Amino acid sequence: MSSSRNHRVLVPVDVLEGESVPSTVVDAFASIPVVLLGYREIPDQTAPEQARDQYGDRVRAELEELRTVFEDANCDVATRLAFTHDRLKTFERVTVEESCDAILLLNPAPVLESVLVALRSDVTVAHMARLLRTVLDGTDLEVTLFHVAADEDGRNAGTELLETARTALVDEGVAANRIDSRVVVGGSPTDAILEAANDHDLLVVGESRPSVRRYVFRDRAERLAKRTVDPVLVIRGEYLESATEAAENGKTADENPGEVPVTDVVETVERGDESGGDEGS
Repeated sequence: MSSSRNHRVLVPVDVLEGESVPSTVVDAFASIPVVLLGYREIPDQTAPEQARDQYGDRVRAELEELRTVFEDANCDVATRLAFTHDRLKTFERVTVEESCDAILLLNPAPVLESVLVALRSDVTVAHMARLLRTVLDGTDLEVTLFHVAADEDGRNAGTELLETARTALVDEGVAANRIDSRVVVGGSPTDAILEAANDHDLLVVGESRPSVRRYVFRDRAERLAKRTVDPVLVIRGEYLESATEAAENGKTADENPGEVPVTDVVETVERGDESGGDEGS
């Protein structure tokens, strides 16, 4: 069984837009170390350094308050600040730099009682189960494992996938009576997941294609994150690596087609910090 301290979750918060972390989310994730990323997505014509000089102190003050909320819940918390032209790419960058296992995208969560876990055929089940067990530990959250099969021929494979995931969760210490499973056939997987998510309070998705490597928000995960009204936990695949690791392993930019350069400024914020740290472009 994995320890909660072996995991880490990135929680991006657009504090200048008044975004906050629901108390239900704080309670559910209190046992897991988190990295709070106070960020602001800025227009292309605005330099990140300029935005930091203008708004940095406000963001740091808001981050300080959020840090206190998590610390009051006995959560191990670190804070970073970012001004960026592409928030999702910056989230990915910080996820790799901070060795986070997942990114929690916030939405209102007045209650947090049930979790929908959308599994695809190529998912790394054991990796997801370890982190899910950590999230579920100390809560009464119920779990529905969900898979969308392309056709009737894929129903049995989907059922087997969910049974494998169920077994992995039970092996991690999750009570079997807290886990339900559901396979649906046909239609748009994204639409099916969004419809099912309407009956749950937290959506969990994962990316697992080795060819993607450095990316978290590719294909379905990005669309789900943008369209659902639930908080979304995007679990990072074990295969993700940093740009340095990719270079060491002989990967080139050509092997990551469609890569978008990120212009941002990111800094680590210590308690009481009033000045910047790292910059990236």
